[in-house]
Amino acid sequence: MEDRALVNSKERAVASTLPVLSLSALGVVFGDIGTSPLYTFKTVLGLTGPNPDPTATLGALSLVIWTLIVVTSIKYVSFAMRVNNDGEGGILALMSLLGVKRQHRPAIVALGLFGAALIYGDGAITPAISVLSALEGLNIVTATFQPYILPAAVAILVALFAIQPLGTTMIGRAFGPIMAMWFLVMAVLGLWGIVQHPTVLFAIDPRAGFAYLHNGGLTGFLVLGGVFLCVTGAEALYADMGHFGARPIRLAWSALVFPSLILNYAGQAALVLEGAPTADNIFYRLCPPFMLVPLVLLATVATIIASQSIITGAFSMTRQAIQLGWLPRLQIMQTSEQGYGQIYVGAVNWILMIVTLGLTIGFGKSDNLAAAYGIAVSATMLMTTALLFIAMREIWRWTLPAAAAVAGAFFIVDAAFLAANLAKIADGGYVPLLLAVAVYGVMLVWHTGAQAVSARLQENVVPIASFMA
Repeated sequence: MEDRALVNSKERAVASTLPVLSLSALGVVFGDIGTSPLYTFKTVLGLTGPNPDPTATLGALSLVIWTLIVVTSIKYVSFAMRVNNDGEGGILALMSLLGVKRQHRPAIVALGLFGAALIYGDGAITPAISVLSALEGLNIVTATFQPYILPAAVAILVALFAIQPLGTTMIGRAFGPIMAMWFLVMAVLGLWGIVQHPTVLFAIDPRAGFAYLHNGGLTGFLVLGGVFLCVTGAEALYADMGHFGARPIRLAWSALVFPSLILNYAGQAALVLEGAPTADNIFYRLCPPFMLVPLVLLATVATIIASQSIITGAFSMTRQAIQLGWLPRLQIMQTSEQGYGQIYVGAVNWILMIVTLGLTIGFGKSDNLAAAYGIAVSATMLMTTALLFIAMREIWRWTLPAAAAVAGAFFIVDAAFLAANLAKIADGGYVPLLLAVAVYGVMLVWHTGAQAVSARLQENVVPIASFMA
């Protein structure tokens, strides 16, 4: 009876903290994917060409909706988050579990490490594109703000990286309610747009997206590179699992984040069907003119929070790489007594800040950054799928046909997005790839050197019996 009472009390404690953790997760985990409506649909419409017809608009919206469902809801939230390495998530956790703990397999280790290096590469772009896209909404208010957008973005990014030593617990408590407000505002704006043109809901039918891909030719295929921007935060969502656990993240996604994203994308598409101009950011067209400045301010705060997810994900991946012997030992500061995964890595924070500021100043506009964004994350997602297939076979003990069917479906989707994103290499996609190669090079050099030192030390080891004699 005492044991059962103890179990029940623990379950009640978990249940009582679940809403609190879910709210904190909004401020740390979902910032990246939650602010994607600021630039995703604008980029997609730019790829479809000027004045897209209703078929193209509905097809693009259908692709966005089903990408969110298949990649985020099914692949990551339903499948990937069931695989963890002592509570940690992300591609490095998968690599450690499958390629080190179970048996030493160098190919899996190399795959996981390069996937992690790719996330570092694209992660530097996330804060830059998010903050710039929010501040560019001021151009709709008045063009006089244009000269101040880039300096303001730089100042905001410096402040964001400066507060990282406070830890994700304090940041999450402060940012969580703001992100909850952001998602509710997005949902309301989306509903208002849908009311203007309810036929936009036909895009829920996946056949609209398939028809657009089938009839769009090369343009339709390249649009996938823009559509992919709606899920660039999914891999970081998985990597941040160690900060809060799977249940709070699943609850926040299903109850608030996912519905808000769908409603907002649908609202933007509805305005396009109504004839709204697509030359500027369609997201801000959902807002009444008198509320535009407050919305820009809220969007700016939300994009600051968006950058938090990739920063905390970078901290988690760095610690995992250090523990596996692939990065030099760095000072890691525990920022919470409750959560093992809530940490701060100073060296990573400041290096990431320097690279992000360089990209912000170098590219200058969110449209330019969108051309370079997504290629590295799409490659990482493909590698995650390959590791998930192994996990299905070895951990879940699925039959080969079942594992091949599920992982094969994910593989086709990921491969299509990667192929579409490869067209971005000449337009700036080489930047995150070069950053990833640099990170992977550091990992490889450090690990090789550490192994050589260890081997040399082993040569001079004196047996215990000889030492005692």
